[in-house]
Amino acid sequence: MTDVGRPSKRAGKADPHRGVKVLHDPVRNKGTAFTEAEREALGLRGLLPPAVLTQDVQVDRVLQDLHRKNNDLERYMALSALQDRNEVLFYRVLVDHLEEMMPLVYTPTVGEACQEYGAIFRRPRGLFISAEDRGRIAELLGHWPHADVRIIVVTDGERILGLGDLGAYGMGIPVGKLSLYTGCAGIHPTHCLPITLDVGTNNEALLGDPLYIGLRHRRITGQAYEDLVQEFFDAVEQTFPRAVIQLEDFATRNAFGLLEHYRDRACTFDDDIQGTAAVAVAGIYSALRITKGSLRDGRFLFLGAGEAGIGIGHLLVAALENEGMSESEAKERCWFLDSKGLVVRSRTDLAPHKVPFALDHAPLTGLVNAIDALEPTALIGVSGVAGSFGQDVVERMAEHNERPIIFALSNPTSQSECTAEQAYRWSGGRAVFASGSPFDPVEFEGRRFVPGQGNNVYIFPGVGLGLIESQARHVTDEMFFAAARVLANEVTEDDLALGRVFPPLTRVREVSAAIAAEVARIAWRRGLARAEEPDDLEATILAAMFEPTYTRYVD
Repeated sequence: MTDVGRPSKRAGKADPHRGVKVLHDPVRNKGTAFTEAEREALGLRGLLPPAVLTQDVQVDRVLQDLHRKNNDLERYMALSALQDRNEVLFYRVLVDHLEEMMPLVYTPTVGEACQEYGAIFRRPRGLFISAEDRGRIAELLGHWPHADVRIIVVTDGERILGLGDLGAYGMGIPVGKLSLYTGCAGIHPTHCLPITLDVGTNNEALLGDPLYIGLRHRRITGQAYEDLVQEFFDAVEQTFPRAVIQLEDFATRNAFGLLEHYRDRACTFDDDIQGTAAVAVAGIYSALRITKGSLRDGRFLFLGAGEAGIGIGHLLVAALENEGMSESEAKERCWFLDSKGLVVRSRTDLAPHKVPFALDHAPLTGLVNAIDALEPTALIGVSGVAGSFGQDVVERMAEHNERPIIFALSNPTSQSECTAEQAYRWSGGRAVFASGSPFDPVEFEGRRFVPGQGNNVYIFPGVGLGLIESQARHVTDEMFFAAARVLANEVTEDDLALGRVFPPLTRVREVSAAIAAEVARIAWRRGLARAEEPDDLEATILAAMFEPTYTRYVD
């Protein structure tokens, strides 16, 4: 039994409002599942209808309500409202029905939710820290009601999925990501803190939107921006010294710089760079099991040279080095095509993050031309440009490869380079396909294909759990490489037979536990852990994972 929710005392008498306070606390509220004894002890009698319903009955009611909704945005709003009033029930629904719920609480629906954030705004979740809060960020962190924050997801809203600058509306991303930390890795919801750094927006439509909830000026840049971020990191270290900080959906020009500046100063990582890289490399390992190819013999062409693409490139180089290649040899297997053409050394317009992957080749433009010139074994889309893998592209990949590897990783679904059906149909059923957003199974010429979803949810929850359990000081690329290998090893022969290069989402909690154990081991092996290493790490991690069942407040 716990003392959470026991009647408080005021002037020697029970607080007459204690029952309302319990019902309005999403962490403690059980709604109609409070027992008769709990209702009596907590002052809930009369505040609830008399029937006592089990959590299972409540789950069924939630599902029935969701199925009556007209569209996914309405379902997103209903789930958000449930999370606001009863977090345990929300996570019970999410965990037990993950394949159905994840597209609602995160991509692709979260993209639409962010675009409509002002219109659907009901009550705030997380902390909004604005450029006007300089000098007070530690104070604002102190306003958070939970003292033991272990994981923070923070965005400045400038590059939300493939949708661009959504400013303060980007808060939907940290909220959604942290829901997946809890649902997929069992990190307790009171240990999670979503944060938006509101530094303005350059989105003219938002600046003119009467419902916009953020600062109504253009983005601050330069030293003022850097000073705000520095104060944020300092304030987190002061207020929540054990917290992991996940950077999310920062613009490319800031993402690489922030990661490089803070990765050795805090326990931080960028999921768009490192998490995407790990899930993509895991997918490549699995795809090569289908094609019977080897990593050493592969040639990889990326459409897009931003955070995701370059992040994948760096981890792929590490994987090739692990196969015995030199760094220069490994980089020669990774080719990038951006909006201006092939990334080659003769170009003078390359951003700094692209320069390490500029190779010797004649300049060329056009994806089909690049495929003909380079004959890649894998085509990886991280462009955010919908439909950029047209029929000519897929057919050309199929001409050069018996089993072409085609990864259309851009999110949300509306930005995907091609659909699963297009990849299978245009390749004659020979493509090994994965996507960033979910696609339904495809029937083609008597075969059933189950496309793999290269979702970062396979990586970041487990990495975060491992960092938390080891109390790691820093996050290393070795941890993400290890996470990729663990994920790839979790793919079964039955998965591969269906064309699936990732395990089913129903297994994501066990995948997260396995990744967490490997990440934690690296932290101890490299002297980065502050916690004492347990005798049975796997058992310790499983025991630490939050299970969304109701607490008994009264025996």
